Amino acid sequence: MSEVTLLSESDLRSCIALDVASVDAIEHAFRLLATAAVAMPPILRLDIPEHNGEVDVKTAYLPGLERFAIKVSPGFFDNPKLGLPSLNGMMMLLSARTGLLDALLLDNGYLTAVRTAAAGAVAARWLSRENSRSVALIGAGEQAALQLQALRLVRPIEEVRLWARDAAKAEGFAAQLGDESGLTIRLCQTLDEAMDGVDIAVTCTPSREPLIEARHLQPGLHITAMGSDAEHKNEIAPQALAQVDRYVADRLSQTRVLGELHHALASGAVSDESNFAELGQVIAGHKPGRSDEHQISLCDLTGTGAQDTAIANLAFDRAVEAGKGLRFGG
Repeated sequence: MSEVTLLSESDLRSCIALDVASVDAIEHAFRLLATAAVAMPPILRLDIPEHNGEVDVKTAYLPGLERFAIKVSPGFFDNPKLGLPSLNGMMMLLSARTGLLDALLLDNGYLTAVRTAAAGAVAARWLSRENSRSVALIGAGEQAALQLQALRLVRPIEEVRLWARDAAKAEGFAAQLGDESGLTIRLCQTLDEAMDGVDIAVTCTPSREPLIEARHLQPGLHITAMGSDAEHKNEIAPQALAQVDRYVADRLSQTRVLGELHHALASGAVSDESNFAELGQVIAGHKPGRSDEHQISLCDLTGTGAQDTAIANLAFDRAVEAGKGLRFGG
């Protein structure tokens, strides 16, 4: 047996942060999806309905990276009643040359949170207007805070509007976000108020009903939608998706099944996909992204195994350099 490195969540948090290097690593993964012989099978999903649980397994091999990750992400949504977190997870990192296990990353979903936020930054970097200064955050969870942090790495954000269904949670979150970001957070009573005149909107909720409607679309707007990572989730109304000028997916084969595109196709609002692009294709210059200041763009993010392999490799390399982790076997 070869030596295996065991990395805890605290090890990983000390090595990986939501920074430009993380964003660049995720951008590189998207570029490889469009330019290299990436192997990325469909997401494996296991539902455990009697305990309100689901488990997703994602993986990808990225040519040029020494290792590939297999990520297991459980979500058991009754856990808070038991005093337990809803989400956790781990990644196995294996050698792309031998298939031997190099590391176990017991991140409890931390790396997923980082790579998800980094993908939002990549989407904004390539699709939003460079002078975008205002953002509507739709949702009041951990990912909303991370999305703002990531967005500020790539755009000069000055104004933040926040809307969430749970008003009490939104109020507490707005105060926390203001303290952490140093920005003034405007708590909005309605979604219409949050969306009025903003440059960027980021949706990060578990909503099963559309939130952003066609009436919210306005020239120059960019939307990053990331809540729809399962068939039953939906944040963007099909008619709104049908009316944007640039629809871009992280992976079209996924968004047709899991993402906002899935609902637009099922409703009949969209039938012609010929102008749709993947984010990696935009980055690589194979398909156009935003081509003028007035276009409305939408990036549909469902989360890819390529992102997991990219962030896991970065985390492992940094951890080894820092001397972190417990090594056993050999």
